Amino acid sequence: MTRAATAINRAARRVPPSLVYVAAVLHICWLFWQGQTGGLGPEPINALERALGETGLKLIVVALAVTPLMRLTRVNLVRFRRALGLTAFLYVTVHLLVWLVLDVGLWSEIWADIVKRPYVTVGMAAFALLVPLAVTSNDRSVRRMGAAAWRRLHRLVYPAALLGAVHFVMIGKTWALEPLVYLGAILALLALRASRGGRDVGDSGIRTGFQTR
Repeated sequence: MTRAATAINRAARRVPPSLVYVAAVLHICWLFWQGQTGGLGPEPINALERALGETGLKLIVVALAVTPLMRLTRVNLVRFRRALGLTAFLYVTVHLLVWLVLDVGLWSEIWADIVKRPYVTVGMAAFALLVPLAVTSNDRSVRRMGAAAWRRLHRLVYPAALLGAVHFVMIGKTWALEPLVYLGAILALLALRASRGGRDVGDSGIRTGFQTR
């Protein structure tokens, strides 16, 4: 292990994972405050939706990268993975609520948007895959389901991440670079997993993005 990895691991052990949740809540509150005070530009609702969704996608990518990072560099951030996964779900949920309440507003139009707009359909599919992961991201669920079944369920994070990235790409009217970077990063992580024979690598047990230990 390099000195840098040792130093990072030592520093990470002093940081409680609960700070990830606190930082996420404060950031979301700050985004809403920015929207209320004109800090998000002339279209605050669209800017708020984008900021929330993009941050959620970033956190999913980071959570998926924890194990490859540990294998390649010996930097061990596994203790933060559950917090990263759950805060990603928080951002995505608030992103969805902003779209439902502040953007569309009319419940009669929501289903029409889901059916008629492919990027909305893909986004809702990604969210639906994340729901059971968030609900079962606790030690009690691991004990009740058994580790093997729990791991199989939490592999849904991979198609959810891919659909989330595709949703981001489809939102833009042009092939913007930033969404493609996220899509490429997720495809690279999926390819890395496939190169390991479909096995997640890293710590001793639960290894997907919404994992508990």
